[in-house]
Amino acid sequence: MDNLQTFLRTRRSIRRFKTDPVPDSVLTDILHTATFAPSAHNRQPWRFAVVTDLSVKESLANAMTQEFQRDLEKDKLPPDEITKRVIKSRERITGAPVLIILCVDMSEMDDYPDTRRKKAEYIIATQSAANAGMQLLLAAHAEGLGGVWVCSPMFAQEIVQEALNIPKIWEPQAMFLIGYPVEVPAFRGRKPLTEVAKFL
Repeated sequence: MDNLQTFLRTRRSIRRFKTDPVPDSVLTDILHTATFAPSAHNRQPWRFAVVTDLSVKESLANAMTQEFQRDLEKDKLPPDEITKRVIKSRERITGAPVLIILCVDMSEMDDYPDTRRKKAEYIIATQSAANAGMQLLLAAHAEGLGGVWVCSPMFAQEIVQEALNIPKIWEPQAMFLIGYPVEVPAFRGRKPLTEVAKFL
């Protein structure tokens, strides 16, 4: 059990990757493990769009960075800062060996007539997808891979759907950049339990 706790605590967010491709069999195992996450009503509303083709990554990066630039311009950032951020974002997307877009699909979730329960149902579906996302990152870690959770698809859902030609009912929630790490960053401190937990 101590070894498992150590394993869980040694996962890091990796943003720089070697160019080595990730074998399809490893990707399949990682995704399969991700589907063992818990989900509301056991509906398993997670969906995964897996991108390894460079031309698809470039199309996605172009579409997403255009939207990102428009948002930064609305924020009235200096032009040189916008350019720097857009270039960095594009390089991250095209430089990762694997992109996995985590989506939520509400089509099999319960449908309620009132706003309160509709909202709750959507939240528990996205929580379920997030569970699968965390399980995916841990499965990648178990294979010696690194990964990072990126939230940018939330700000460009329709653009991601169109760029990847995925169904409209697949709502992008996050993007994982996956690959073999160039280096593993040092541990970053965590808040003490006294600040984040209350025992009753």
